[in-house]
Amino acid sequence: MSIRTSTQPSSLVEVLDRVLDKGVVVDLWAKVSLVGIELLAVEARVVIASVDTWLKYADAVGLLQPTPAPVPA
Repeated sequence: MSIRTSTQPSSLVEVLDRVLDKGVVVDLWAKVSLVGIELLAVEARVVIASVDTWLKYADAVGLLQPTPAPVPA
């Protein structure tokens, strides 16, 4: 896989198409403390991808395992 660069400006549609095709993961962890007292802690994980991209990933890591149906009592 090579990185392609371009000097041409990209439109919003092209950028959105690329993000949905490849996917983007943003992982953030922040902690604010003052004199050893934790004032604020933020943890966020954002994943942006198309359904097709997510299904390929989920299948590859085993998230699409079928769950057994509950047995009626």
